[in-house]
Amino acid sequence: QVQLVESGGGTVQPGGSLRLSCATAGFDFSRYTGVWYRQAAGKERELVATITGISGSRKYANSVKGRFTISRDNAKNTMFLQMNSLKPEDTAVYYCYVLFDIGYWGQGTQVTVSS
Repeated sequence: QVQLVESGGGTVQPGGSLRLSCATAGFDFSRYTGVWYRQAAGKERELVATITGISGSRKYANSVKGRFTISRDNAKNTMFLQMNSLKPEDTAVYYCYVLFDIGYWGQGTQVTVSS
């Protein structure tokens, strides 16, 4: 059974940091591109960052470039999102996503940036 489980969300002050994790199971994660999305209240879901399977090539949304870093540990079937210099506009539910045979989503983890 394919599973994606996010963790690491929470509340942080502006300028702070959080590290999100996405633990996967049920397929060979190393072969597939991993994606982080986020959705703020009342807004559409936004692509944040992607990382390819074997080469680990990375892409970022302009809004997070230079502040967020996506990474993966294929041996542990896990993907990460290191978020630094957080801003109130980063507040959202963050989801991980993998396109395997079909698209799979995690349940989401809330990130709140507030003073």
